[in-house]
Amino acid sequence: MRTALDERLIKVVPSRRQVEFQSLEFYAFVHFTINTFTGQEWGDGTENPAIFDPQKLDAEQWVTAIKAAGMRGLILTCKHHDGFCLWPSRYTKHTIAASPYRNGQGDIVREVSEACRRHGIRFGIYLSPWDRHEESYGTGAAYDDYFVNQLTELLTNYGDIFCVWLDGACGEGKNGKKQYYDWERYYEVIRRLQPGACINVCGPDIRWCGNEAGDTRPSEWSVVPLRTKDTEKIAAKSQQEDSEQFRQRKICAWDWDLGSREILAQENDLIWYPAEVNTSIRPGWFYHPEEDDKVRSLEELIHIYQNSVGGNATFLLNIPPTTEGLFHENDVRRLQELGEYLQKAFAVNLLERATLTASPETVICAEWKEPVAIGNIVLKENILLSQRVERFVAEARIHGEYEKIYEGTVIGYKKIIPLKSVRTDSLRIRILDVRVAPAISFLGVYEAVE
Repeated sequence: MRTALDERLIKVVPSRRQVEFQSLEFYAFVHFTINTFTGQEWGDGTENPAIFDPQKLDAEQWVTAIKAAGMRGLILTCKHHDGFCLWPSRYTKHTIAASPYRNGQGDIVREVSEACRRHGIRFGIYLSPWDRHEESYGTGAAYDDYFVNQLTELLTNYGDIFCVWLDGACGEGKNGKKQYYDWERYYEVIRRLQPGACINVCGPDIRWCGNEAGDTRPSEWSVVPLRTKDTEKIAAKSQQEDSEQFRQRKICAWDWDLGSREILAQENDLIWYPAEVNTSIRPGWFYHPEEDDKVRSLEELIHIYQNSVGGNATFLLNIPPTTEGLFHENDVRRLQELGEYLQKAFAVNLLERATLTASPETVICAEWKEPVAIGNIVLKENILLSQRVERFVAEARIHGEYEKIYEGTVIGYKKIIPLKSVRTDSLRIRILDVRVAPAISFLGVYEAVE
């Protein structure tokens, strides 16, 4: 029976830019700056640009490698906390123009954005609000002017931008100066110059999952309390320094459930705010040669993919170029392996030879003349009609009796149910609890592969 709460919840729906963003599913982060040459994760802004000289930089290699993995976008760290710019910004001398790269005539933002477009990959930017080199940091409006000027350069000179990634790192400037970012001003500039771009993490469109380890919640809801959009903007809780503890922190128990009916019943204001899961293919975000043998295993990456893309979130995987300006061969090999796995795992939809039946609203059943081996089940809701399913179960007929093979809560944009290899001649999906009538838009049942 519909309740007033359920009616209120399904009125919360995504914007067009959010729908388009989530359809990318899997995309790359590329952390590359002067830190790559100092061996640091966070630079302090005193680094000499003369050390920045990636003599073999090949944006084509980056883009073809991520495309081979099945990624559809790339977000470049155009400026990290050290303040060094990968484009020749007019507003500071601490840029690639002061380096020996291409005799001071280089522009890596342009090289990467153009390579992305040649290969049909969406291009996004990361611009750190915290600038440890800039003298005006901590002076208020003067620094906001500086940040907006650089933001404007990136949003007007490099074509279509699908994402502006703003993190919450907010440390002190020189002499203990603190900067209180004018977020609303930043958002206005982005919306005006790139209206199709999503603003991630410290922004209103895509929220951070809450850790950098690739962990996810069992239920990752898209309809959540409005207050969650300010979580990463609270300066006192922001990241003040690089630490392994922060990078590998777990999701806290207090925010384990952000969007169940029980939680949202206590909230007055709601927002559509889907999650992004971000992590690096290596322990660090920037390249360190001592981590060449610490590239995540294929099994780890598959697990994160299944729980992020397959858990109503998106997956942002970082690949850091070397000092030569290339992805390391170990990283490239792993990306290739991941892409090959994903192609095989979702190649054969067994529903093409099944008989489908559905009862009103609650049960979808697929039957085969001969038993099939199922490796993955994929479910999708029509999120234009909000998130509706609260609980469902998948059952397979084995030796003449139906057995439960999975029980879950969230479906949302996409739910992947990974199965070892379930042999059955009949599969049914039963919707056990909904906010209002379910709107299942897709069901895929994929053949198990070795």
